[in-house]
Amino acid sequence: MIIIEGAHVVTVSGEEHPDGHVVVDGNRITAVGRGPAPRAEGARVVDGRGCLLTPGFVNTHNHLYQWVTRGLAVDATLFEWLTTLYPVWAGIDERAVHVGASGALAQLARTGCTTSTDHHYVFPRGGGDVLGAEITAAREVGLRFHPTRGSMDLGQRDGGLPPDHVVEDRDAILAASEEAIDRWHDPSPGAMLRIGLAPCSPFSVTGELMRESAELARRRGVRLHTHLAETLDEEDFCRERFGCTPLEYVEGLGWTGEDVWFAHAIHLDDAAVKKIGDTGTGVAHCPSSNARLGAGIARTRDLRDAGARIGLGVDGAASNEAGSLLEEVRHAVLFARAVGGPTALSVRDGLALATLGGAAVLGRTDELGSIEEGKLADLALWRLDGPAHADVADPVAALVLGAPPPLELLLVDGRPVVERDRVVTVDADALAREAQAVHRDLLEKA
Repeated sequence: MIIIEGAHVVTVSGEEHPDGHVVVDGNRITAVGRGPAPRAEGARVVDGRGCLLTPGFVNTHNHLYQWVTRGLAVDATLFEWLTTLYPVWAGIDERAVHVGASGALAQLARTGCTTSTDHHYVFPRGGGDVLGAEITAAREVGLRFHPTRGSMDLGQRDGGLPPDHVVEDRDAILAASEEAIDRWHDPSPGAMLRIGLAPCSPFSVTGELMRESAELARRRGVRLHTHLAETLDEEDFCRERFGCTPLEYVEGLGWTGEDVWFAHAIHLDDAAVKKIGDTGTGVAHCPSSNARLGAGIARTRDLRDAGARIGLGVDGAASNEAGSLLEEVRHAVLFARAVGGPTALSVRDGLALATLGGAAVLGRTDELGSIEEGKLADLALWRLDGPAHADVADPVAALVLGAPPPLELLLVDGRPVVERDRVVTVDADALAREAQAVHRDLLEKA
């Protein structure tokens, strides 16, 4: 049992307790309220004075292996960036993916993330069990994990963007997708690991694979994820090749609904925004990556008003070197205000996107995303009594708009993953050395 008391508790479900407590028993929250908690023999008591307690953040889009390919094509558009990086990614293997995923997940943990997805779509021949490698990394770091078995089957010879040597055969993809579900997916309550299916994008995947992946996912009860409407280049590609917008194209293949979420969804007209809202489709908003690639700013306020489920994503570290989910909260708020004015997204709206919004995208609002009795004990305790934050009147504004504060404690499933701003489950210094070595190896291969 762990008792956190004296903190400003933001439940995200509507209540805040300026001097509150939370009690964790095993992997569940058993009490939330004002003032001191009832004493329990043998419990660990955490002094939360000077701290803000929030739900753990949910990362809804990433490419974890990219942690070992950062700092390349730093002034490029998306298509230029992809064509530069594809030859590097073609060299990844189990070791590269394990090291990259470990580093990226450790960074996510240090920035308040307790649940992460991953969109892994590069499976080089002879690379080994790369999906298994990132699942092992998540287990070692200690985060709740929703990886997706991604895919590409539309190479350059058939009019796609990826080089032919990094795409797979459609039948092999579908067989591997079903195998991943059989091997890894845990549908039970409180699951630490769930699988989704994620063909990469309209310019790297055939319509047949999109349609058959959707049929497979629905038959097996798993979720669907893909990139959509990230750039105007993609819009032009879809209009030229399919005679319609990206959303119209994927909708015709069965890719809208409450079991689907899109990464980015930037270039949407009013009809597309309404369609996403009406169908309950999810969106992973990735403001830092979108800015890094000059892709644009998603219509977050309009999508929320339309009823879409929206979470935040750091995206791969090759297009967002920081890999910080807390930074996404800040950027989501600031970018929304830059185009929509100061009321477009409040600081509490930003926090909700990172927590309950992400849980909604993954279909887990019954267990994650807010601090309530009976929910899973995924919690982030932020220290705000240092010189950078102590005199900020609103603690939520201090977290969202101020400098990144130290993370005093991160609990995932009731277990400490970060203590006093240090990941305690893996050796971060050793990971940094390994990441450097893998980065050099990949560049030499390319």
